Amino acid sequence: MHDQSQLDLRLFRIWMNSSRSLFENIRKDIESYNINHENFMILELLYSKGPHPVQKISEKFSIPSGSITYVIDKLEKKRLLARQLNPDDRRASNIVLTKEGRDLFTEIYSKHIITISQNLSFITNEEKEQLIHLLKKVGIGAQNLKLS
Repeated sequence: MHDQSQLDLRLFRIWMNSSRSLFENIRKDIESYNINHENFMILELLYSKGPHPVQKISEKFSIPSGSITYVIDKLEKKRLLARQLNPDDRRASNIVLTKEGRDLFTEIYSKHIITISQNLSFITNEEKEQLIHLLKKVGIGAQNLKLS
């Protein structure tokens, strides 16, 4: 194997191992709030981006339509979110956070951000900016690859 392949493999292994460690810490943080990852993602989306149609939530997180209904129903029973008629399409409804949902997520989210920051505290802000740039470059390049 030539030097370029060795370097690429080393980079990939280190990247995967560091990502695995980071995501494991974040998974543990999310579970500490007695919320599963799927519910957390939905609550975070609604908290950050506002109301969304069920179908868009399903598409965004690749949750099948039958499963998303079940997930939404469970969160609705916990009074964390509610269905609201979509003013643009009366056949559809938007999912919104309730006051209870917003209050809970406000508390959780501030703690979650601290955990993320702790996990990224090992590099400087300049290095974070460089990493953002490089990861975007790799991600866009990988998306544009034409693999058979």
